Amino acid sequence: MGITGSIAAYKSILLVRLLVKAGAEVKVIQTSASRDFVSPLVLSTLSKNPVLSDLSESDAWANHVMLGRWADLMVIAPLSCNTLSKMATGVCDNLLMAVYLSSTCPVTVCPAMDEDMWLHPTTRRNLTIIANDSVSIIPVGHGELGSGLVGEGRMAEPEQILEAIALQLNPHSKPLEGKRALVTAGPTYEPIDPVRFIGNHSSGKMGIEIADALCKAGADVTLILGPSAERPKCSKVNVVNITTAVQMFEAVKAIYYNTEIGVFAAAVADYRPENAFESKWKKDGNTNPPTIKLVENPDILKYCGEQKKEGQCLVGFALETDNEEANALKKLKSKNADLLVLNSLKDEGAGFGTNTNKIAIFGKKGNKKAFPLLKKSEVATEIVNAIIAELS
Repeated sequence: MGITGSIAAYKSILLVRLLVKAGAEVKVIQTSASRDFVSPLVLSTLSKNPVLSDLSESDAWANHVMLGRWADLMVIAPLSCNTLSKMATGVCDNLLMAVYLSSTCPVTVCPAMDEDMWLHPTTRRNLTIIANDSVSIIPVGHGELGSGLVGEGRMAEPEQILEAIALQLNPHSKPLEGKRALVTAGPTYEPIDPVRFIGNHSSGKMGIEIADALCKAGADVTLILGPSAERPKCSKVNVVNITTAVQMFEAVKAIYYNTEIGVFAAAVADYRPENAFESKWKKDGNTNPPTIKLVENPDILKYCGEQKKEGQCLVGFALETDNEEANALKKLKSKNADLLVLNSLKDEGAGFGTNTNKIAIFGKKGNKKAFPLLKKSEVATEIVNAIIAELS
């Protein structure tokens, strides 16, 4: 476990204690700056191992290569903005960075910094770089910061970090075993005639990744999928193919009552032509263009919110371009959802057709978790973790 220079280092004391109590063998590496915030004596007492800080001490050499191979998991909590920058660029000027660059195990980081630093474009780039290097990032929280301001940047609580570590060390655990999940994904196509349709640019990738993540967590998953070339990797996912919003609505109604989890990630068309032409409409210079009257499609998420039973977890999605957070909170309440996943078309790398996404998850109690730009598979894992937390 690496500890860097941040006021959040006080939480690391409890995290070490929780890890040892859970049966883990913990070796702590401190940067020199972190010793201003937390005592090596406290950490060595709780971890039952000497605290390491320098590449060499007296006549002894801290073998960073062996340390990097010894651990089953390397956790850096808190991760300061300075150490994040070093990880992204490969600067190796202390023992912690030497161990990081030598590690053969998975690495998890818990950022902690003031909101302005957290939101700075340089920090966002560095987070993306280490995420692409397969470093797991535990999201920051929202609350009072070391500066006295209130905002994003708080290190996750030790109990949350412990839960994430347990899941990483035991990836074969099935926290959703015995649960039935329904996921919608992809676009819907609303026919104008046998050739043309009203649709959108959704690829279905996000919803499919969520179906895969739920399957890995042990859930029995049914994926209701609109027109998409994408397919789930998990062979146990039951795929129901549909084309129109009405078809998706009927498929949802048939099984939603018998599920514990509903994730509605599909980009469903709000409207459809009232009457589709039976034959292809032919352009004719002697006639005016056709007038297409639209009617409203069923609101699938609203229906499920109205039908929701005790013990069901309902997750909605909001893709916004303006007043993102206000619209997301309004949708969360009006649809009676338990969780609402927001992403914005204004965020580069997020939205339709990409392999990455940047989201925030809102809960009914007003809680919000914002995430950096991540691979959609990683975003799916975070959404499933939020579902697990909600159900428990």
